[in-house]
Amino acid sequence: MVQPGAQHPFRGGSILVVAFEGWNDAGEAASGAARAVRDQLGLVERLEVEPEDYFDYQFNRPTISTDEAGRRVLEWPSVTLWAPVDGEGVHVLLGTEPSRGWKTFAAEIVDALEVAGITGIVFLGAMLADVPHTRPISVFAGSDNPDVKDFWALESSTYEGPVGILSVLSLVAEQAGIPTLSIWASVPHYVHNSPSPKATLALLDRLEEFVDLRIDRSALVVEASAWEDGIDALAEDDEDMAAYIKQLEQARDTVDSPEASGDAIAEEFERYLRRRNGRDDRPGGP
Repeated sequence: MVQPGAQHPFRGGSILVVAFEGWNDAGEAASGAARAVRDQLGLVERLEVEPEDYFDYQFNRPTISTDEAGRRVLEWPSVTLWAPVDGEGVHVLLGTEPSRGWKTFAAEIVDALEVAGITGIVFLGAMLADVPHTRPISVFAGSDNPDVKDFWALESSTYEGPVGILSVLSLVAEQAGIPTLSIWASVPHYVHNSPSPKATLALLDRLEEFVDLRIDRSALVVEASAWEDGIDALAEDDEDMAAYIKQLEQARDTVDSPEASGDAIAEEFERYLRRRNGRDDRPGGP
């Protein structure tokens, strides 16, 4: 909910959309949303981070392919800042989560954002959760910035423990005076091996609530429908999976009000972070 009389924290200037592949990107939903923004806005490469400084190639290995001329080409893990041709408007920071040097990496990125004139940042993430694929994707939006929280009546996360690069960059950006918010989608954990276009759609829908942006997602709508139909077909041949999905549907359907839904999503977000770090004591957790 937008608070009456408040000043829009992301109006004017240049807004950055951030997503990283890996720990923060269940179902490739966050990186998929960032790519959709980059491609449809026709952004151009402004800065590519030197991979030698931040990647362990035994953990994030380069890939090899053959180009149109028949030459063998190596592609290294990278992080790239994409910008509008005229330099103003929505930017995108997209790449693989670094495996080392996070302090230096965050400082380098924030320096580049200050040079680019970035006035606000939206971080996109996706987490594996106990949610059914047959219901709307749950999306949690939050911020630690007082102005951003007040304008949209958002909450701050109360999680304490190990974090990913999104949290590190968010804190460093806020310390540099750049307001931030985070949007996380919940991806059904029982289909974690495949991309989730339905979650990508949910992130884009929520992103447009905060940023003056309109993305054509007609192709994603078709992909999301096919994704859901494919999981339905798998469940028809697996009684245990079908029964489990039914339990998730019943649990989801008990969340009736928007307020309760927000609380449930925030709670799931906290459980996800604990679970990723071996701190969740729930029986049977994935």
